[in-house]
Amino acid sequence: MSVKIKVENLTKIFGKNSKKILKNLEVGMTKKDILKKTGHAVGVNNVSFQVNDGEIFVIMGLSGSGKSTLIRCLNLLNKPTAGDIFIDNENIVGYNKKELQKFRQDKIAMVFQHFGLFNHRTVIGNVEYGLEIKGIPKIERYKIAKDSLEVVGLKGWEDKMIFELSGGMQQRVGLARALANSPEILLMDEPFSALDPLIRRDMHLELLDIQSKIKKTIIFITHDVNEAFKLGDRVAVMKDGQIVQIGTPEDILSNPSNEYIEDFVKDIDRTKVLRAKHVMKKVGVVASINSSPKVAIKEMEDVGISSLFVVGKSREVLGVVTIDDCIEAAKSNKCLKDILRDDFITTNKETYVQDLIPMAVDSKFPIVVINEDEKLAGIILRVSVLASLI
Repeated sequence: MSVKIKVENLTKIFGKNSKKILKNLEVGMTKKDILKKTGHAVGVNNVSFQVNDGEIFVIMGLSGSGKSTLIRCLNLLNKPTAGDIFIDNENIVGYNKKELQKFRQDKIAMVFQHFGLFNHRTVIGNVEYGLEIKGIPKIERYKIAKDSLEVVGLKGWEDKMIFELSGGMQQRVGLARALANSPEILLMDEPFSALDPLIRRDMHLELLDIQSKIKKTIIFITHDVNEAFKLGDRVAVMKDGQIVQIGTPEDILSNPSNEYIEDFVKDIDRTKVLRAKHVMKKVGVVASINSSPKVAIKEMEDVGISSLFVVGKSREVLGVVTIDDCIEAAKSNKCLKDILRDDFITTNKETYVQDLIPMAVDSKFPIVVINEDEKLAGIILRVSVLASLI
């Protein structure tokens, strides 16, 4: 996976003499002491990280941690005091006014917490706005805006006024407006924090669904650890302007780097973070549909199991056989296809453990995990699901 964004030693200090204050940071002076003694506020302190192309990279932290300051450095709404920001290997920190304008128009877009929509414009009028500023002809921008609204699930709402929409729908309009410019990078600064919990949950699912189609590079800011772990391919946790830990949600849950991270994640519901791919086991042995019941019996005996999944030529799961059924079939000269059972449960790698729990309770056999092409990827034992709750 290629690197889309690379940030190196980025620092942002607010105040008239910010360059001079850098020396105070270099000798170990704290953010609190700098503010008290100099009146300068350290927003970001020597931060470095990389974001991969097509990744949802979540920056998480409490109020005052520096996360919003950081995201605004990425489109130079905040001019960095020191450090470099590379987008596609090009350092944007030195952009002149014209280069910066083109960068903001063509490559990057931002979705704000409070939508920033125009109440005097229709839904499609809001989505068209950025294209209008760029001078895109009316017919062309209307089509682009309409397509963007369809992507976010607002087809048919083009001519409604903004005040006629719910909060969640308004946020979709904001997202459609950002997408209309076809940016390569989306910056999302706590976009769902103003929504009520149910709408917020729906927007999480909507964003993940949209991302599966458009595959943009997304930087997402939040103070909500559950939101961060649900959406992020990787998560960066900030404190006092610095990044404390970067990793996948599973990495951070399993290997917190210090006590601060431990406290941050201690109340996380692991079943809402861990997925099937994290608790499944590789299948050690399966039976081919062309095998005999005797071969299946030998396979089960060798590994000490009492049931076996049967696959076709392309490793697609055709069914499951039990040791008892195989013994009876061997005695009566039946084939495996004659005794196949279909009372097993399948799922995909992305299913959350919380959704696997009722499956594990109901299933007589291990849960089968299948790939996008319906091939066998692994199995989930009931004990693996229950152990993830600890």
